Amino acid sequence: MLVKSRLLMRVVATASLLALGALSSAQAQTKIRLGHVGEPGSLMDATANEFTKRANEKLGDDAVVEAYGSSQLGNDTEMLRKLKLGTIDMALPSTVMSSVDPAFALFELPFLMDDRDHVTRFHEDEFLTDTLKEVADGHGYKLLAFWENGFRNITNNKRPIVKPEDLKGIKLRTPNGEWRVRMFKLYGANPTPMPYSETFVGLQTGAVDGQENPLAQIYPAHFYEVQKYLSMSNHVYTPVSVLAGASWKRLPEDVQKILEEVAIEMQPVALKLGEEMDTDLLEKLKEKGMEVNDIDQEAFLEASEPVYELFQETVENGEELLNRINELRD
Repeated sequence: MLVKSRLLMRVVATASLLALGALSSAQAQTKIRLGHVGEPGSLMDATANEFTKRANEKLGDDAVVEAYGSSQLGNDTEMLRKLKLGTIDMALPSTVMSSVDPAFALFELPFLMDDRDHVTRFHEDEFLTDTLKEVADGHGYKLLAFWENGFRNITNNKRPIVKPEDLKGIKLRTPNGEWRVRMFKLYGANPTPMPYSETFVGLQTGAVDGQENPLAQIYPAHFYEVQKYLSMSNHVYTPVSVLAGASWKRLPEDVQKILEEVAIEMQPVALKLGEEMDTDLLEKLKEKGMEVNDIDQEAFLEASEPVYELFQETVENGEELLNRINELRD
């Protein structure tokens, strides 16, 4: 009986040690929470998932990236705050970055980017990317890379938008960024900042008449169910800033290196996915019954001149940043 008792004690002790070892191993694995507002099927969701897959393959047992879309960790403004507090580790903000620092309003300027080749040259330009990384660092953020949100287009329920005057009186949902609001006021619209997660209900209830977003956000959010007109304005190109916050410095250096390398590796992947989705989703939106039209770009460019002037006058190094972007055109 004594032998059996001792044997049982050894079995229990061994099991306990194994359990403690497993627990210790699980605790040792660093979890990196990545948040974004993209719906399932959106470009943001696709790039976040691909990044997570590639990063986790290289991180092995040292760390694991977990992606949370659909504003599960908050809207962009809330996630910026959580990054500062270190309660989340990474986020993919877009337009809201202009509220972090006016330098990011560079991406609020209408018709600044010609196409994705132009965007690629921006990615490769050390002056522009290093300048914006330094700006982000000054506000307590680590800017790893730029992915794509996309070229933005206008939807509404009132009429096709061809010239700026067609926007007169239209209540247009915009992201929370003062430069976008300023631009649409110039065009005659009534811009209404609203979180992306609330936009469908806003359109459905008539709180707003329209909105503006890349096709890769419009389709997954089912805006075609509550919008009639799609005007292919491509008025603003918005990148996604791959951002880390206060918890970055707590990560092991090898983990930091892998995350940064994979984030940069994803830049051309995001552009390619964005281009493919634009082609595919435009046809799908037409199939869903949306009436599609082109705009008079020259008329919009003329109406946009005050925004460019204000950027050069009020943003530090604004003229230099703008000139550099223009030098990268074909």
